[in-house]
Amino acid sequence: KNAGRPSSKRNRTMSKIALVDDDRNILTSVSMTLEAEGFEVETYNDGQQAFDAFSKKLPDMAVLDIKMPRMDGMDLLQRLRQKSQMPVIFLTSKDDEIDEVLGLRMGADDYVK
Repeated sequence: KNAGRPSSKRNRTMSKIALVDDDRNILTSVSMTLEAEGFEVETYNDGQQAFDAFSKKLPDMAVLDIKMPRMDGMDLLQRLRQKSQMPVIFLTSKDDEIDEVLGLRMGADDYVK
């Protein structure tokens, strides 16, 4: 049934993805989906919590919301880019084009609405 497609779970070394969002429903659903694909997922409720954890050990990739308490996704990205070029994707319900352009100019690798 998977003829012609390699199994992503067997051929990928487990990558650690940080998922940062203040919406618990999004944290749960997205982390379950990523874990089902074989990724190790660490979840954080706000940018400051994630930044504190990243100071100790960076994940392989981060998926960030924009609007969060304590430190928003844009501020977190700006701080991350001062010391790392790890892939960062914004996953947000904000559909303002200016936020997308700003996020990409600040160094995000992608922006998903």
